[in-house]
Amino acid sequence: MNKKLLFTLLQYAIFFGLAFALIVWQYQKLSPGDLAQIKEAFRQVQGRLWLLFPITIVGFLSHLFRALRWKLLLQPLHLRPSIFNITAAVLVGYLVNLLLPRMGEVARCTVLARYEKEPADKIIGTIVAERSFDLICLVLVAALAFAIQVDVVRDYAAGLYTQLSAKSGVLVTAGGVLVGLIAVLFIIYKKGKNSKIGGFIAGLGSGISAIWKMKSRALFLLYTLLIWACYLGLIYIGFFSLDATMGLGIKAALSVLVFGSLGMIVTPGGLGAYPIAVQEVLQQLYGVTAAMGLAFGWVSWLVQTLLLLVLGLLALLFLPIYNRRHEQAHRLDRK
Repeated sequence: MNKKLLFTLLQYAIFFGLAFALIVWQYQKLSPGDLAQIKEAFRQVQGRLWLLFPITIVGFLSHLFRALRWKLLLQPLHLRPSIFNITAAVLVGYLVNLLLPRMGEVARCTVLARYEKEPADKIIGTIVAERSFDLICLVLVAALAFAIQVDVVRDYAAGLYTQLSAKSGVLVTAGGVLVGLIAVLFIIYKKGKNSKIGGFIAGLGSGISAIWKMKSRALFLLYTLLIWACYLGLIYIGFFSLDATMGLGIKAALSVLVFGSLGMIVTPGGLGAYPIAVQEVLQQLYGVTAAMGLAFGWVSWLVQTLLLLVLGLLALLFLPIYNRRHEQAHRLDRK
């Protein structure tokens, strides 16, 4: 078997195996009373399906704002895709990430490059820049959540800090590997600027530097703020689906956003990890029972996942139709 294919299959097996192990581990901890509470929670959700309407709108807007922000990153590279194509590419990327971990970024680059007939290497570079900026934003959001709820999260954060401190060696090693990788790429680029790999690395570099060359930095920051506001809104609206979470406010939603985002990173699409992370923050910080916290985590994950599936499949369906008609209209105009 091809080594690359074997490595890919092993990677997927580890990701999904971890997700399955988390689900089994959490299920084994549930008592009959917990299961009864979870069933009751889902009955409450069934009676409030009208919440799907605002959730769908806010969820779609979060992807639209992300696409518009990505479009700004592409402008310094003289790439100007249509709003439809770049939004559809974002949606397809999220869809692929649900099935193939870490492949969503490659998928949305491929989609955009195919339908806009643009070089994929520069596009990939902008995604690296975007993801790096999102990581910074997550840190800032976490700092904000802590700052406005010091009395609530101080003790819990202290416990987490102690656990992370015990694993400082792992963090230092990861940082060293990252620095080493950057150094290797730089050496390869210096020795082979005119080679294919040199051109690829140059394309990555130009994409990453695009954020500094933008003329519309204020608009970029506005789109970023709107993206995170939509994420926050999704959780806040979701609180109204259960009696146990209905009384929680924006501050609680902010904490769930931070911990839930970390859960999304651990497993494919947050499968298994996201509900546990949400349960933890709701139980430890806001007094929601473990069962109801887990139920809300699963409800939130299921709604977000179903929304991505529907929007992603619609994007795949309409991409060829839109571009076929666009090309036909362009040919008619040229005549």
